[in-house]
Amino acid sequence: MKTPKNLSKWAKKLFREILNEFSIDDPAGLAILKTAMEAWDRSREAREAIDRDGPTYMDRFGCPKGHPLLTVERDSRSQFLQALKALNLDIEPLRDAAGRPPGTTKRR
Repeated sequence: MKTPKNLSKWAKKLFREILNEFSIDDPAGLAILKTAMEAWDRSREAREAIDRDGPTYMDRFGCPKGHPLLTVERDSRSQFLQALKALNLDIEPLRDAAGRPPGTTKRR
């Protein structure tokens, strides 16, 4: 499948890597992967605007309000993660057990 043209350079790269690594070739899987990458791009665009404008603004009464794109960023990140989860990718765990790796505890 061709990489969707509407994706950012980074999202196109990740799309290709996931596509190749996990051999996604069914129409539903491709649609979910495309949706994930579009959601990621949307969250990044919102984050860039928030970084540029600041996380808050003053409304007409002089009260601070959250940037309207904060919810877009949050929702888009959630959609990205949900789409990846829906793909049910078989990813190996980094370690066998939860917690700190052996030998990293500080002694007092």
